[in-house]
Amino acid sequence: NPYAGLVSHLRASWLSGKTRPMEYRVAQLEALGRFLDDKKQEILEATELDMGKPSFEAFFSEILLCKNELNVTLNNLCHWMKDEHVDKNLVMQLDSAFIRKDPYGVVLIIAPWNYPIHLFLVPLIGAIAAGNCAIIKPSEISKNTERLVAETLSCYLDTDCFAVVTGGVPETTRLLENKFDYIFFTGSPPVGRIVMTAAAKHLTPVTLELGGKNPCYVSDTCDVTNVARRVAWGRFFNAGQTCIAPDYLLCTIEMQEKLMPALREAITEFFGPNPRESPDFGRIVSDKQFRRLRALLGSGRVALGGQTDEAERYIAPTVLADVQPSDPAMQEEIFGPILPIVVIANMDEAIDFINARPRPLALYAFSCDSKIVNQVLERTSSGGFCGNDTLMHVSLTSLPFGGIGNSGLGKYHGKFTFDTFTHHRGCLHRSMGLETLNTPRYPPYTQQKLGLLTTAFEVKRRGTCTLL
Repeated sequence: NPYAGLVSHLRASWLSGKTRPMEYRVAQLEALGRFLDDKKQEILEATELDMGKPSFEAFFSEILLCKNELNVTLNNLCHWMKDEHVDKNLVMQLDSAFIRKDPYGVVLIIAPWNYPIHLFLVPLIGAIAAGNCAIIKPSEISKNTERLVAETLSCYLDTDCFAVVTGGVPETTRLLENKFDYIFFTGSPPVGRIVMTAAAKHLTPVTLELGGKNPCYVSDTCDVTNVARRVAWGRFFNAGQTCIAPDYLLCTIEMQEKLMPALREAITEFFGPNPRESPDFGRIVSDKQFRRLRALLGSGRVALGGQTDEAERYIAPTVLADVQPSDPAMQEEIFGPILPIVVIANMDEAIDFINARPRPLALYAFSCDSKIVNQVLERTSSGGFCGNDTLMHVSLTSLPFGGIGNSGLGKYHGKFTFDTFTHHRGCLHRSMGLETLNTPRYPPYTQQKLGLLTTAFEVKRRGTCTLL
């Protein structure tokens, strides 16, 4: 296997204990901060070349949010790493019971192309903070960013403990043949199944950050202008190539009619009368993705947008009205600047529609009535939820980010990333003396010993508390 030597080298470094001291972890994390500062302009240029990503969007998503994750980690690492002492029973009051925060070992991080810096760097921050060695596999589809990461990251990180592997499907397949101690994958559900199958051969734990069709319910009681602006921003950010973008709207026929002019106004406000000329609207990452998206434009009727240019890989911000559940646009995650609207009769029908499908990575609900938003939250299941906005929940490092069911397995961001890459090791350190306390558990057994054991070990339920 072409990567066996690399994995063995990193494992030897990990076994040496090099990555365990806090000082080492802090030094490597600070080096990532220098990477973001020094290579800021190159990151903006590479993401612009790969998918026409506006510098504003690239700075916000690829640099600012990563710096936030980095600083939250550096601010709290000392506390996160500490042993966590736990409650003890009567027999063990003089002993030490605690949770040790151990690194897994050598981890693999496989990143996608749509946020090619953010989606390898945020997991890597947690992997380093937890004391692991890591191999990073950036996406070959965002080739300019892949080249930047491959050529420059090694100038900042310890090459005995961290490495970048490039290539496509054949290289990733061979890489996955090796035994890792943890695998963190971001991508599509079909590829997630391949990764999980490869991990199962070595009983390797995984985090899978997958996609899905994220529903967005718009009730009849809402501020239509605000809904249109927030939905248009979330759908067309990064030209719609965002795993948590609202994938389709659910609303009544009356709300659909109200939303159309409001969405048209929002799109014009954001991107001008011709979004193709706007410096603030991106492009599709590849010819393959462009052709796939263009084929979805036949669903329902094109109410807004619909213009395409294959040479530029441009698809205008598009809204499809009167889309049927059986239409092609409703059969797969869109992952582009196309927003279908599916008409439903009421909130109950919208909730049934959502619950009849695989659980999404994100779910959105808009209403001026907080009871309606809470109804959608309580009666559905999704990786994350955001009421009266889109995407913004992902900007909080205090919230876990991850999927459920078809949309993923595991969570990260902030301390959740540290915990993901940490083995929580249950530890008990007892005294060599006080043997009398152990006598009740030894044979020969008697009823008296059982009574003493019960008294010492039993956990009793507390009385219920009534609020007056």
